[in-house]
Amino acid sequence: MKKHLLMFAALAIVLSSCGKLDRPEQIKVNPSPMAVVGNNVDVDIQGTFPEKKFAKKGVLVVTPVLKYGDKEILGEPVTYVGEKAKENGTQVNYKAGGSYRQHARFAYDGAMDKNTKLYLRFNAKIGKKEIEIPDVLIAEGLNKTAKMVSAKDNKPQVTADKFQRVIQQMQEADILFLIQQATLRNSETGSQKIKDLQAAIKEANANEKKAIHSLEVAGYASPDGAQALNEKLAKNRQDAAQKFLAKDLKKNKINQGIDSNITAEDWEGFKTALESSNIQDKEMVLRVLSMYNDPEEREKQIKNIAAAYKAIADQILPALRRSRLILTTDLIGKSDDEITALAKNDPAALNVEELLYSATLTNDNAEKIRIYKRATEQFPNDYRGFNNLGMVYMNENNVAEARRCFQKALQLEPNNADVNYNAGVAAMADGDLNKAEEHFGKAAGTQADLAAAMGTLSTMKGDYKNAGKALNNSNTNNAAVVKILNEDYAGAKKVLDNVAEPNATTAYLKAVVAARTNAKADVLSNLKNAVAQDAAMKAKAANDVEFAKYAEDAEFLAIVK
Repeated sequence: MKKHLLMFAALAIVLSSCGKLDRPEQIKVNPSPMAVVGNNVDVDIQGTFPEKKFAKKGVLVVTPVLKYGDKEILGEPVTYVGEKAKENGTQVNYKAGGSYRQHARFAYDGAMDKNTKLYLRFNAKIGKKEIEIPDVLIAEGLNKTAKMVSAKDNKPQVTADKFQRVIQQMQEADILFLIQQATLRNSETGSQKIKDLQAAIKEANANEKKAIHSLEVAGYASPDGAQALNEKLAKNRQDAAQKFLAKDLKKNKINQGIDSNITAEDWEGFKTALESSNIQDKEMVLRVLSMYNDPEEREKQIKNIAAAYKAIADQILPALRRSRLILTTDLIGKSDDEITALAKNDPAALNVEELLYSATLTNDNAEKIRIYKRATEQFPNDYRGFNNLGMVYMNENNVAEARRCFQKALQLEPNNADVNYNAGVAAMADGDLNKAEEHFGKAAGTQADLAAAMGTLSTMKGDYKNAGKALNNSNTNNAAVVKILNEDYAGAKKVLDNVAEPNATTAYLKAVVAARTNAKADVLSNLKNAVAQDAAMKAKAANDVEFAKYAEDAEFLAIVK
C-alpha cells in the first residue's frame, strides 16, 4: 500500500510539472535604454524558457507593449507552443526548455521620453484553460538624441538677382575712306551714325545718370596691298578721325580723353564680312584663310580665285577702309535708398532685378516676404521670386508655405539645382524623406553643401554610417549628432568647438557628450549655457535619458527646474 502511495505521489508531481506555463526568464533588451533610429523605436528582445516550465499543451502569445504617458502601442506578437499543442508557433521542448527571441518596432512619437517603458504582455493557455500572467517591465527610457538632427542645419539657397548698379552700353560709328586715302569726307563725317554718336556723347556728359566710360578711335586698312602701306594708312585714318572727334569734344566743352589703336590688315573684319556675303566661291576663300597665316600668301592665293576676288574688291574691301569711333557709356542705376523707397511705395516702377535686389537691403523677414510676394505677382514667370519667398518662409519655420513656394518655382524651372535643394530641405523638415531624396537627386551643381544635406537625410533615415561619411568634413550640430550616435565623442567635441554660429543646441550637445564621457562639470556648465539661450532646453534636459544619472543631482535639478 505504501508503495502505491509513493507511485501516486510521483505521478502527481509529473502531471503538475507538465501542466505549468511560465513566462520567459533572463530577458535582455538591446538597446537599453531604447533609442530612436530613423523614425522608429526598434528593439531586440531575448530570454530563455527554463527546463520543465513550458507545458506540452501550452500556448504562449508574447506581445511587446510600449507605454508612455497615457498611451500604449502594441508590437507584433509572437507565439510559442508546447510539444503537443495544436496551434502554430515556435515549439519549446518541455524538458530542455528553449530560447525566446523577438524583434519589436514602434513608430516614434514626439511625446516619448525617459519615462517611456517597454513591457511584455502574455496571452497564455494550457489546452483550453487560460493562464493569467501579469505584464512584465523589461526596459525603461528612450534615447532621442538622433532626433536632434535638424533640417534647419542645412540653409536654403537664395537665387541671386542680376542687379547691376552700373550697366555699360556701347555705340559705334564708322568713317569710311577711299582706297589708299586717309582724307575725311563730309559725306562720312556728316552721316547719321556719326551725328547719333555725337549726340550720345553730349547726352552722356550732361545726364547725371550716365557717364562716359571711354572713347576710342580705331584705324583700319583692308588686307590688300603691302603691309607697310597698310600700317601707314591705318595710322593716318586713326589720326584723322581722332582729330575730328577731339575738335567736336572741345566745341561742346567735354573734357574726355580718347583711346586709340590701329589694325593694319583687317583679316578678322574681312572674314566676318565674307561669311555673311553671298559671294561665289566664298567657301574656297574661307579655306584659304584657314590654311595660310602669312598675310602676303593669303592675298596671293585669294587673288588667284579671280571671279571671287573681283566681287571681294567691290563688295568687301571698301567697308574695311575705315576708322571706327566707339563710345562706351556707363548707365548709373538707382541708389539703394531709391530702390528701397520704390519697393515700399511704388514697386511697379522697379524691374525684376531691382525688386529682387531690394529684398537684400532689409533684415526684416516680414518685409522680405512682402517684397518677394510682390515679385511673384509682378513677374509670375520668374521662378526666383517663388524660390526666395520659400527661403524666407523656411527661415520663419513655416515649412508648409515654403514647400508650396518651392513647388511653384519647380513648375517654372523643374531642373534648377538650387530650387531642388531647397525643396529637399523643406521636405526633410516636413518628415517627407522619400521626397527629399528625390529632390536632392536633382540638386547636383547647387551652391549649397549637398553632401551635408544628404548626411542629414541619412541620419533621419537611421543610416549613421553613410551619414558619418557625408558629414565628415562638416562642423555643424548635425555632424556632431552623427558622431555621438557613432560613439565618436572626441570627434563630436571637436566639431562642436568649431561650429561657426554656436547656439543652444550646440551647448546642449556638448552637455550630451560630457554626460557620455562622465564629465559632470562640463554637463552642468553646458546645460546652463543651453538654458540661458533657450529656456525650452530645461524641460528637454529634465526628460532626456542622456542625463538619467543626474536625475537626483541637486545641481542638475537647479538648472532644469
